[in-house]
Formats: sequence, structure tokens, C-alpha cells
Amino acid sequence: MKCGVPPEAVMRTPEMSMFFIYIIQSEKTNRYYVGYTGNIDQRLEKHNAGGVNSTKHVIPWKLKYTEEFTNKVDAWKRERQIKSYKGGKAFKLLLGEVA
Repeated sequence: MKCGVPPEAVMRTPEMSMFFIYIIQSEKTNRYYVGYTGNIDQRLEKHNAGGVNSTKHVIPWKLKYTEEFTNKVDAWKRERQIKSYKGGKAFKLLLGEVA
């Protein structure tokens, strides 16, 4: 697992079978969304195209944070953990917003 990989450094090839948790931020409202996916680029495109019901009303979105996992279960568990932070200090630390 790689923690805190800068979003622009995530590069995948078709033979890779990786999963990612991601945090995106609405450029319209500054609201955050946490999810997991097998393809960050496609997922971000879907969010910004209005293809995700829970995020379509506050597009555009920008990628703020990613973590990489070798299996879907670990990615899902990490997503749940991050969502449990509920935007508190642990969430802000994750995003580097608290010193």
C-alpha cells in the first residue's frame, strides 16, 4: 500500500489490478467526497460529467488525495475508515490541512 500518493502521480497500466480510495473536492462548494475505484481517471470524469447522483449538483470536482491498494476489500475498508472521520481533525491531517 502506498499512502498519500499525490493525485498527479497515480499512473495505471491495463495489466495492473489496483484499487484506490480517493478524496475529491467540489470547486463550487468546497465539499468533500470519499470513494473507492479501480480507475481514478474514469471515476473523476464520471463525477464531473454528472454521472454520480450524490455529486452531480456540485460539479466540478478536483482530486485532492489518493491511496493505492492491491485488493478491493482493503480499499473499501479504508474508505469506511476515512468516512468515519466525519471531516474532523483526522480528516484534515490526512489532507495536510492541520500542522
